[in-house]
Amino acid sequence: MRNFGLIGFPLSHSFSQIFFTDKFKKLNISCNYNNYEIGDLSNLKALISNNQLSGLNVTSPFKTSIIPYLDQLEETGKTVGSVNTILIKDEKLIGYNTDIIGFKISLERIIGDQKPPTLILGTGGSAKAVAFVLKQKSIAFKFVSRNANESAISYLQSDDIISQNLLIINCTPMGRFPQIAQKPPINYSKLTDKHILFDLNYNPEITAFMNEGIRRRCKVCNGYDMLIEQAEASWTIWNYN
Repeated sequence: MRNFGLIGFPLSHSFSQIFFTDKFKKLNISCNYNNYEIGDLSNLKALISNNQLSGLNVTSPFKTSIIPYLDQLEETGKTVGSVNTILIKDEKLIGYNTDIIGFKISLERIIGDQKPPTLILGTGGSAKAVAFVLKQKSIAFKFVSRNANESAISYLQSDDIISQNLLIINCTPMGRFPQIAQKPPINYSKLTDKHILFDLNYNPEITAFMNEGIRRRCKVCNGYDMLIEQAEASWTIWNYN
């Protein structure tokens, strides 16, 4: 029996356990996947040892703070500064970033070869993976955060540039179950039918952020395809490395 799981807080929104449990059943293999909702990482190694884990997925708020607990970082995890997959091999924890793969595939399905100027809402681990892909594709972007700093503008400052940035990507947990009424505080009245709203959240299927876009005839997308693609990439890492 091989054991895998997801660490983060909270985890009530996550479909990862359902996805992997269904996958193991279809493959007719003896594996378990469990959610481990933890408040901090101080007991990470004990958690791994006590549950005899072979691999972990990592979600918010630990995608960047997990790094000091790892023995090794694969190149993309090192470059992005964010980890969402851990391979546990020979008692070593090796960090990977499969959000990059998941987001790249999902983005290409939406925009094809277009290069729309982009606003990235949030500056956490998922936002770092999104920025990495946009850089690879030579797509200009700006980070938007609650507080302006050297790398991000504030939500208030974004008012004047929404019309020029036709792709807006929500990398925050705002709107995720169970807080489904929340949405990033941008000026939605400036959206047009030329805009694309991509919400990395996938539960609920239509978020409040996406609903604002639908009302204004924007193209919208949630993060479910990204979830599937990054999960499949995690499974490949756990089995072929």
